[in-house]
Amino acid sequence: MSKKIGLKEAMSIGIGGMVGGGIFAVLGLAVSLSKGGTPIAFLFAGAIALITSYSYVKLSLAFPDRGGTVKFINQGFGKSLFSGGINNLLWLSYIIMLSLYASAFGSYAPNLFQITGTAMDFHIYATSIIILATGINYYSIKVVGKIESYAVIIKLIILLSFVFIGVYGLSGNPNLSQLNISSWEAPISLLTGGMVIFVAYEGFELIANAAPDIINPEKNIPKAYFYSVLFVILLYVIIAIVTIGSLPFSAIATAEDYVLAEAAKPMLGQTGFTIITIAALISTFSAINASLYGGSRVSYEIAEDDELPHHLTYQLWNQPIGLLITAIATLVLSNLLELESISTAGSVGFLLIFAIVNLVALKLYKPIKSNRIVPFIGFLLCSISLIILIKQQYTSNKTGVIVAVSIIVFCFTAELIYKKQKSSKPS
Repeated sequence: MSKKIGLKEAMSIGIGGMVGGGIFAVLGLAVSLSKGGTPIAFLFAGAIALITSYSYVKLSLAFPDRGGTVKFINQGFGKSLFSGGINNLLWLSYIIMLSLYASAFGSYAPNLFQITGTAMDFHIYATSIIILATGINYYSIKVVGKIESYAVIIKLIILLSFVFIGVYGLSGNPNLSQLNISSWEAPISLLTGGMVIFVAYEGFELIANAAPDIINPEKNIPKAYFYSVLFVILLYVIIAIVTIGSLPFSAIATAEDYVLAEAAKPMLGQTGFTIITIAALISTFSAINASLYGGSRVSYEIAEDDELPHHLTYQLWNQPIGLLITAIATLVLSNLLELESISTAGSVGFLLIFAIVNLVALKLYKPIKSNRIVPFIGFLLCSISLIILIKQQYTSNKTGVIVAVSIIVFCFTAELIYKKQKSSKPS
């Protein structure tokens, strides 16, 4: 842990966290909600991530700690029922993200692996990849790190190639007209579309966990956050443009769960489809690997801060017990919920968490030497977007909203029960 991290490595943590598996999982969903305005939807979501990253910069500089978001929330609200509930939500949001990645893997894998021409069941692939990644986490954390470092390079090379070839191939494509304003959904639908796929941006917060190890933090921490978020916003917007300009909406709807691979077909045929599918499998697999590690560490940090039972600091096969709990919960969610419900629940969780982080930065603006306006805007945007997302999705995706609200209630209820049990025990 004494190894220092430079700007490139810090940026790769942020970019790798964001371009994990989210874009492969939610692109088709974004187009179904926003149609030709999907690039604007990604821009909306990216703007909120960029504004929130300002609060993360100031908090990371003032309180560099490997606990990251957990420590920031505790700094703002102490080790209270509220901070414990929000930190519990962070852990469960990791589990939701894991379910999203597993669902994406389960959707893409049948297109590559087929038995006698019939795709194997989605659930087999989603379940198998979670079990495999859990086994690797138990086997060696070094292997997890190596997989992630290679995967970041591979997926970025493939996605950037897709972008360059796709932009070149757009000229003369009749589907380009789908990007016209006349094909956009209403502004409120564009915002909702951006918020449902907000999970594709949440990974920048992982930079906070590496803050104590970043060289020349005053200079490199702000650059790491801002450069990585800006890069991913640009990447996502161009990917959305290329996808909508390459395929008719009907084809996008048919291939909603693996639309990025389908979008490569007009340019590169079946070869392009296969390459993007492989990129999706590598990307989602590495994201599951890294998020299992991250999720188990979050549960350990929360328990260490006495906001969850100390049993979660115990080890099983040389890893925190939270790793096994995280893996089992992921297996359940990914096999029970539809992709849109998972994405909605994840976005609700992270919008709430980021609203609170912005509130912490606003509350502590003097000690962290922060501008008050930016965190306030971040808090306001996250809060308004959260309300709009819940309201709009309740009519079209009631299950996702019920799951999201139930998870939030569970997090605070569990914390309340733990606090009461703890206070009732004789000291």
